[in-house]
Amino acid sequence: MMPPFSADQPHTILIASSTAYDAAALRQMLARHHFEVHAVSRGDEALAATRRGPIALVLLDVALAGSASLELCARLQQTSQQPLPVFLLSTHPSEEERVRAYEAGAAAYLPMNFPVDDMAEKILLYLQAISPAPVLAGLPTMATLEVNYHTILAGSPDAILLIQRGSNLILDVNRRARQLFGMSEAEMLQTDLLALCPATQADGRPSAAVFATDLEQVMSGEVQVFELDMRHSSGRAMACELRMVPLTTQDHRLMHLRIVDVTPRKLAAELRDGKNALLEMIARGAPLQETLDKLVRLIEAQLEGGHCTVMLLNADGATVQSAAGPSMPQAYLDSLNGLQIGPAAGSCGTAMYHKDTVIVSDILNDPRWEPYREAALHYGLRACWSMPILLDRDIVLGSFAMYYPEVRTPTGEDRRLIHTATHLAGIAIARTRREEELQRHREHLEELVSARTAELQQAKDEVEDANHELTTALDNLGRTQEELTRRDKLAALGALVAGVAHELNTPIGNSLMMAGSMSERTAALRHDLESGLRRSVLQDYLDQAAAADEVVLRNLNRAAALVAGFKRIAVDGVDGQRSRFVLGDVIAQLLQSVQGEVRQRGLELIEDVEHWLEMDSYPGPLSQALHNLIENSLLHGFDTRSNRSQGSITLSAHDSGNGEIAITLSDTGSGIAAGHLPRIYDPFFTTKLGAGGSGLGLYITHNIVTGVLGGRIEAASTPGHGASFMLRLPKVAPL
Repeated sequence: MMPPFSADQPHTILIASSTAYDAAALRQMLARHHFEVHAVSRGDEALAATRRGPIALVLLDVALAGSASLELCARLQQTSQQPLPVFLLSTHPSEEERVRAYEAGAAAYLPMNFPVDDMAEKILLYLQAISPAPVLAGLPTMATLEVNYHTILAGSPDAILLIQRGSNLILDVNRRARQLFGMSEAEMLQTDLLALCPATQADGRPSAAVFATDLEQVMSGEVQVFELDMRHSSGRAMACELRMVPLTTQDHRLMHLRIVDVTPRKLAAELRDGKNALLEMIARGAPLQETLDKLVRLIEAQLEGGHCTVMLLNADGATVQSAAGPSMPQAYLDSLNGLQIGPAAGSCGTAMYHKDTVIVSDILNDPRWEPYREAALHYGLRACWSMPILLDRDIVLGSFAMYYPEVRTPTGEDRRLIHTATHLAGIAIARTRREEELQRHREHLEELVSARTAELQQAKDEVEDANHELTTALDNLGRTQEELTRRDKLAALGALVAGVAHELNTPIGNSLMMAGSMSERTAALRHDLESGLRRSVLQDYLDQAAAADEVVLRNLNRAAALVAGFKRIAVDGVDGQRSRFVLGDVIAQLLQSVQGEVRQRGLELIEDVEHWLEMDSYPGPLSQALHNLIENSLLHGFDTRSNRSQGSITLSAHDSGNGEIAITLSDTGSGIAAGHLPRIYDPFFTTKLGAGGSGLGLYITHNIVTGVLGGRIEAASTPGHGASFMLRLPKVAPL
């Protein structure tokens, strides 16, 4: 028997096994008693470990112990500077092997699958680090309890305690209870229930008073189940649900307790509520720093002793910036700012570089942490797991990391948590960056509009009216911008403004050039007048002035027509009143208005409409969209200059049977080239530039159909055989 345990005795337990052994679980069980666990897989490594330092006890795999005489057991004891107990573990235990084990000097002979918690208790009892449970006079023991009850308790999958009412002393526990609290049976039988609880509950009330109140309610028959905050032997808090059943005999007043750890359930609920709160913060545009800090605190509340950080990848794509880490030392976070990412840049820098999760279970021995190892160890950081925050497969936004003060490998739950955190952080960061990008676009757009307005204000008096109309058009474009922004179509608005500038630049520039030229001609005429004006010179001036007037008037008319077209772009339903109407009536009025032009072209206009179809929508915008399609067909499908003035245009409308109406406009004209089909709805795209086409008709039609009318438009064409446009519109337009 070993002498009583003292602080001077060795504190290292050596495991020598050729097969996998749960050293981590044993290490956790023994850590409270200040023991370390060291594992090796070969006999020579075990001998070397024994020579290097004092070993308190060895768990030796029989497969490594040598021949039938198990000589490694004796060699380990001879190598040690002090008595060394050896527990031999056998994968296939037998009575014959047991005899040989004790002959070789083993202190114990156990099966390899001996439960870890029982092994920890056996080691502690052998080394006298704990005392065996005493037998208290006047109290029942396991020997005096009913065999059936103890058998049921031992085999129960739930954590069960048997306590004495009044003193709350623990009389019996099962294996599940020992595992729940991380204590041995001997330890638990020497304490009482309140020793397993913190001094006070979460609401500030003493645990003793809370338990006494609950016990009274159980005895009165009011309740049988209640919650109580309890504590693991490591100090970890546990939210537990207790179900109590009183057991009363002639000599004893006992209480049967079934304990369920509901901490995971509560943590899951807190995580769910926290995620919802974070998404609300992101939706209302809360500052990124505030959102990331709340995210980090939410995840840290789910961890046991872990700390989290969020790092952002700078715009250069090569350096990092600390974004959040409220529980980490600020000096450590500051030291990370500006560091380069790379294949050996710690956990975060490596994760961002490879765009993949990096698990570092031991910073001290991982080469990826070599440049930063001293800093991490200075702040007590031993393990770090990092996952990159990706916008998509190729764009890295940053990383989310978990730190621990001890060597640690992530569990499945840890991996799910870090994945959840990375996903939420990605949403917050991406939202913020999109807002910043939109703001930059807005500012740039405002600069462009201001510059163009200033230039137009300096134009000649002849273009002031056009300039006023342009300002109105730009105001409409501003309203269109807001709508496009809400639909994430800011890029289309940029193209629209560029198109406005491009289309108006030519007529306005021509007018300015001609006005400038005539200004020079007028100055020359005035000079000639002073020296004597000849009739031929005056006649030349008048001819030039007439030509200039024609050019200016033609270009100003062109600008005014463009502005009128631009004003129609901001389609938002204001110009059309919503009403219930018969589709056939609206189409009949439309066809009557275009019949003359169609006949003038020598074309046939065919109507195939279910007349009495009813719609609750906007007849004005619908009529405008169909009119634009007919104009497009006349201009592009039946170009009179190419002798295509024969054929037909067909307008049909039918009920699709799914709450939609299908309206199709088709022609037998020249059709649309395959390369042009993807671009026909782009603003200012036209194949008839300078010949009556502005490139806005189909763009406006698309906005009306998909916006105000809430439908879809599809185009199809075979060059040389005509084109068709199908509108699928809901019978009831969206509000």
